Amino acid sequence: MHPAYSVIFFTTTSGAGYGMLTIMGFLSAAGVLPADFWFGLTAFALALGTVSVGLLSSTFHLGHPERAWRALTQWKSSWLAREGVFAVITYPIAGIFALGWLVFEDNYGPWALVGLATAGMAMLTVFCTSMIYGSLKTIHQWYNIWVPPSYTILGVMTGGIWFNVLVESFGLHNPYISGWVLATIVAGWGAKLFYWNFIDNTEAISTPETATGLRVYGRIRAVESPHYVDNYLLREMGYQVARKHAANLRGVTHLFAFALPVLFTVVSMAFDGSWIAITATVLAAFSVSLGIVVERWLFFAEAKHTVTLFYGAEAV
Repeated sequence: MHPAYSVIFFTTTSGAGYGMLTIMGFLSAAGVLPADFWFGLTAFALALGTVSVGLLSSTFHLGHPERAWRALTQWKSSWLAREGVFAVITYPIAGIFALGWLVFEDNYGPWALVGLATAGMAMLTVFCTSMIYGSLKTIHQWYNIWVPPSYTILGVMTGGIWFNVLVESFGLHNPYISGWVLATIVAGWGAKLFYWNFIDNTEAISTPETATGLRVYGRIRAVESPHYVDNYLLREMGYQVARKHAANLRGVTHLFAFALPVLFTVVSMAFDGSWIAITATVLAAFSVSLGIVVERWLFFAEAKHTVTLFYGAEAV
């Protein structure tokens, strides 16, 4: 599939924002986050700001962005509509959570329950985003059990790493928070490894024989292409990335999205409360942002639509 930059920006940015809201909700309920006004204001501004910017950017690849609101009416059958509905519902719940934190300076008790509701809605929104792709049976690389968990965990992981920057910057030293972040990195890394193992070692159900209905004649192949020049389907759904380049980009993802953030997070835990810890968390945040952008580009570039079987592809 052709990697649309607006979609890559949307999924990485909003995913980080929702991940931060998730971390804030769960850690508040666990009683490890003080209801500090300036810390909370910065965290909510960053989380809701990235979510909003990401959601707005998602309309850039639409032919008629002014009609985007109509998608919300199809929530019974569309994961895209469900994503939009949950995204809208998350705002007022997060607003109430922010009200308790910033105005009443309280994120415990009943306010902690609102925080958990915020975290739940944030995760549901990211899950719905993952199912937009995970529900497409025509794309083998997306239609598998590893897409929803990896998508959701990577969002929480990215948001958690950026949240850790705020924690260290405001001097809220707590090994529980860094441990939580480290756990999400390990979980995200594992989910991505399982995902890549799946797409590398399983074959798609669709083949040129099943797509054309000619499997009774044995193996078939296209004699010539239906078109002399690329059409819309080939440009959007027949995007190809060389195996060598894909392998190199996977290595970049391993390094920047997972290995370096693990290293920097461990360093921040070892030097908690110092300028070294703050520097390490900032480096981890910028590293994971770069790594997740590459990961998301690969997620689209490595996906092959079944329609390409009609244009000479031997497998998807």
